[in-house]
Amino acid sequence: MRVVEHDLVVLGGGPGGYVAAIRAAQLGMNAACIDENSKFGGTCLRVGCIPSKALLESSHIYHDTKSSLSTHGVVVSGVQLDLAAMMKRKEQIVSTLTGGIDLLFKKNKVTGYRGRGQLVDANTVSVVVDGETIHVKAKKIIIATGSNPATMRGVEEDGSLIGNSTAALAFPSVPERLVVIGGGYIGLELGSVWNRLGSKVIVLEAMDRILPGMDFELSQLAHRIFARQGLEFRLQSWVESARVENGKCVVRCKGAEPIECDRVLLAAGRVPLSQNIGLEAVGIATDKRGFVPVDSNYQTSMPGIYAVGDIIGGAMLAHKAMEEAVVCVERIAGIHSHFNYDCIPAIVYTHPEIATVGKTEEQLKEAGIEYRKGVGAYGANGRARTLGEAEGRVKILADAKTDRVLGVHIIGARAGDLIAEAAVAIEFGASSEDIARSCHAHPTLAETMHEAALAVDSRAIHSA
Repeated sequence: MRVVEHDLVVLGGGPGGYVAAIRAAQLGMNAACIDENSKFGGTCLRVGCIPSKALLESSHIYHDTKSSLSTHGVVVSGVQLDLAAMMKRKEQIVSTLTGGIDLLFKKNKVTGYRGRGQLVDANTVSVVVDGETIHVKAKKIIIATGSNPATMRGVEEDGSLIGNSTAALAFPSVPERLVVIGGGYIGLELGSVWNRLGSKVIVLEAMDRILPGMDFELSQLAHRIFARQGLEFRLQSWVESARVENGKCVVRCKGAEPIECDRVLLAAGRVPLSQNIGLEAVGIATDKRGFVPVDSNYQTSMPGIYAVGDIIGGAMLAHKAMEEAVVCVERIAGIHSHFNYDCIPAIVYTHPEIATVGKTEEQLKEAGIEYRKGVGAYGANGRARTLGEAEGRVKILADAKTDRVLGVHIIGARAGDLIAEAAVAIEFGASSEDIARSCHAHPTLAETMHEAALAVDSRAIHSA
């Protein structure tokens, strides 16, 4: 058994893990990162954010080419789908970006270990690399193992006909009928991909709305738009079982007729990857849902061991894990660092995109906070019209007394890019007046943000 020593070792090579290792190295630490997969990058880069966005973009182009280019005066005939080429493009993007992490590690002198890591004690992680057991010792350890797709009782996953998002990213052919269990971010994004490519998609959601937790007005508008695109929604559907019977998938919901389909995507959320990583060996207990409790400095109950990202709960988003990683490492290094949890943007990469940051109307009402609302319509925006993207809106919620921006919610083209301005505004404590007084270039989609800010004070210029 070989023993190596570092100043800091990170268990997990996803967005939280590799960012923590790189930031530590930048601060002069001898840093290492351990991950069990053949490539660094975690779920997001390998089988999550990046490959799904690649398929969303490709499927959107395919669908637009078939159905929408004629409005631009571009007439195309004989459009065909080459699913294998689409999947190859996706894999090339993933390969390029995962390879980029290796280059970043080399540049920053981060040592990478490819193997499953196990906590041994407060200063040691054991990892098997190419059959050799290595004890990696460090003064500080950061756990960033991320999360896994949630399972569901009665849903018999075989990884092929019935599977999670990983399986749905690599279907070998377009299923004639696809049932998606879960009307959240993952279900809607991957459901949209296969709907555009020709599947009849049925989305089953246990709640009485899609996108639970999102601003209600936006989720209702999204429901109507996606339904027009061909997605079928069955709300308040309690799935009791899903299994393969005689070569077909059969999904049974409480009080409803069985649904027969070609494939099933289980998109019921994610759970922390906290099992079998040695937490018991160092005396760290998880909560009842499997999350690792940490203090304000991301330190666990064991001094010297920290945790960031999905494994500690909160928003299970790659950028949230990255920010926590930076703050955690900087605090270890004695640097005052801060992360504003009221300012984490979230994006659904459907078409149109949906993006949100800050408080929803429902949250403000529940908290008894008086607010004013301003809406900027895509239909009144010149750039949106030229793009053929007139459907959508920007909604700004501002404190009724101070005018401070409390939340921004967008549905429309490139909402994921527009939300950045809102996130910065909330981070800096901006008022809607600050946004309204900032000159926005014309013609741009960003003017919808400007218009919404003006509307907070009932002085919108271009909205009817």
